[in-house]
Amino acid sequence: MFGAAYFEPAGSSVSVLLAFASVGISFLFRPLGAFIAGHLGDRVGRRTVLVTTLFMMGGATTLIGLLPTYASIGVAAPIVLVLLRIVQGLAAGGEWGGAVLMAVEHAEPRAHGAVGAFPQMGVPLGLLLASGMLAIMGVVAPGDAFLAWGWRAPFLLSVVLVAVGYVVRRSVEQSPVFRAIAARRERGSVPIVALFRRHALLVLLAALTFAGNSAAGYMTTGGYIQAYATNPDGPVALEREPVLLAVTASAVLWVATTWFGGWISDRIGRKVTYAIGWIVLLAMVFPLFALVDTGEIGLLFLGLALFTVGIGLTYGPQAAFFAELFPASVRFSGVSISYALGAILGGAFAPAIATSLVQATGTTRSVALYLAGMAVIALIATLLLRDRRGMLLGPEHEEEQAHGAITGSTRVLPRVVAR
Repeated sequence: MFGAAYFEPAGSSVSVLLAFASVGISFLFRPLGAFIAGHLGDRVGRRTVLVTTLFMMGGATTLIGLLPTYASIGVAAPIVLVLLRIVQGLAAGGEWGGAVLMAVEHAEPRAHGAVGAFPQMGVPLGLLLASGMLAIMGVVAPGDAFLAWGWRAPFLLSVVLVAVGYVVRRSVEQSPVFRAIAARRERGSVPIVALFRRHALLVLLAALTFAGNSAAGYMTTGGYIQAYATNPDGPVALEREPVLLAVTASAVLWVATTWFGGWISDRIGRKVTYAIGWIVLLAMVFPLFALVDTGEIGLLFLGLALFTVGIGLTYGPQAAFFAELFPASVRFSGVSISYALGAILGGAFAPAIATSLVQATGTTRSVALYLAGMAVIALIATLLLRDRRGMLLGPEHEEEQAHGAITGSTRVLPRVVAR
């Protein structure tokens, strides 16, 4: 729909690529958002950053729902769309680190994974809400009415989420770890400089672990499966509403497996949970596209459901895994920048890459190979990191936190709680 509404002069095939690329461009600004938010989060606190990013994301999303199309205002429409996507990217870059640290740093060490899984569940819950709302609007405003105005309703309803989010975030106290840092007057003047001087390789490896998950997850959250399956000129050509309902249903399973992944990682370890997830993802990536290509909505749902098991197992433990890798003084910067870089390497242009691969090869097997390659890279990066399950996160344990996060590195025995 965005291709037709904002990039129509480029032609049908190129306009779809441009629509996906407009989302990809927003990812390029996530590191900048992560740099800014990381600096402020380590200096002035997690909650302040979370409230700011909420208004940025909510405001930009609402304005997209009000944005006139190319037919109305010409080239200004795609330009403003890209600018609003950039604001979304800046907000997303700073959002994740604050959210997961507010959760994990409030949790008991033995429950880091289970508690940290809750903000992780926001991604599949967002997919569920978005797909469900679009499916409803497809019924309320079918055909031309959906293209004219029906698609805008979910964007405009984000105002409700902003209001709810603001009330929730203002009512939550600063994390106990940040309060301890402030009390000890140990906030660095430039946390990002300290992060890259001491932990650059750690940031890269953490980013690569997320890249595999991000590339896989953005097959649905980035809209590729939906666009491929509903393309009237494509090999599948399913109706929009059944596909959206199948995606919505698969998102429910994604929510469940994400929480389970965080919970089980508290018991069997982060790396073991990740490794199982990567193996499941590798096993399911080829059946996913084979099932989608059947053109049967039930089999499409089955493919997505199986696929989400691997995604959930590699997404649920991520909040705890990342938080336990970085020292308290640079933790916000570390987790935010690692996440943002992983999003660029993985999900940013995954839908556009997948679209280009199918156009070049004529088969979705090329997309499956691409996602399998990303999963293998992420698995290797995961194995190079050390499982620090139960690490005490307060600033009084900074020395232990600062060493031994990478396999083979000089290790200071981390202080952990009995499990």
